[in-house]
Amino acid sequence: MSLITLALVFLLLIPGVCSQWSVRYSPSHICALKDSTVIMSCTYTYPPGHQIKKVFWTNKNSEEPPYLFEDPGYSQRLQYLGDKQQNCTIRLSHVTLKDSHMYYFRFITDKEKWIGYPGVTLTVTGLQLESPERVTEGDSVTLRCKSSCALTDRATFIWYRNSQPLTERRDRNNELLLQSVRREDSGRYSCAVDGHTHISPAVQLNVMYNRGTGWSVWVVITVAFIIIIIVLYTIQKKRINCRSAIHEYENDTRTYPSEGTYTGLDLKSRSSDLYNTLPIVQPRPAVHQSGSSEYENLSPQQDATVR
Repeated sequence: MSLITLALVFLLLIPGVCSQWSVRYSPSHICALKDSTVIMSCTYTYPPGHQIKKVFWTNKNSEEPPYLFEDPGYSQRLQYLGDKQQNCTIRLSHVTLKDSHMYYFRFITDKEKWIGYPGVTLTVTGLQLESPERVTEGDSVTLRCKSSCALTDRATFIWYRNSQPLTERRDRNNELLLQSVRREDSGRYSCAVDGHTHISPAVQLNVMYNRGTGWSVWVVITVAFIIIIIVLYTIQKKRINCRSAIHEYENDTRTYPSEGTYTGLDLKSRSSDLYNTLPIVQPRPAVHQSGSSEYENLSPQQDATVR
């Protein structure tokens, strides 16, 4: 057991000492994101008659703890916001995973030394996105942005797909719900906390083709294609039949006489035969009128003969 621990136990046994020497941290546990800035609020008290000579922070509880203000790994990132009276607050920027420690405030008076034990615990965490590797079209998917500890500061989460922010997805909840996912929802997803630069490693989400849905769509497309082919075939067939009927009708109504028909009606070639069939009528001998009395003397029988 170190001498400082023994001294603390001894001082605690003395009445009134505990109330005079104290260091209080608020909060006593801090969970911070990588590359963020952490404020460690702190107050301290000491008995009257003491004069503060030196104040400092350390991450080791030992007899001669290192001064973080003189540590090259902290000196450029650590700023003392307190004083030499009661306030011992510090600010640590650009925290890394290596900064996860318990930190102590220590002060030295002209008479004593005091360290605030136990100190404030700092846990630095990154973000990890939990997501199923493969999902099927139509499924509902929940993506979770997780950290190794509960973030001390109230966080508003931002979501990214293929490095592009999903502006409509900004929520205090660390879950992203994708309902009825589609193939277009595939991509590399990541998350972050608003106001911080740290972004989780991207996780690939693959939305697989739904065979059941695809089969139904394929059947509908196939049936529709067959119906279209049948309709087109029927229309084409009707057009062909209509054209054939029109062609036959035109042939029936536009039948012209053949060349032999005109030959049969050739008057020049058959004029002699035609006229040969006509009966020959002999000319009647002329009747010389000798006078009306002679004509009148003809008997009816002779007149009939003459006719």
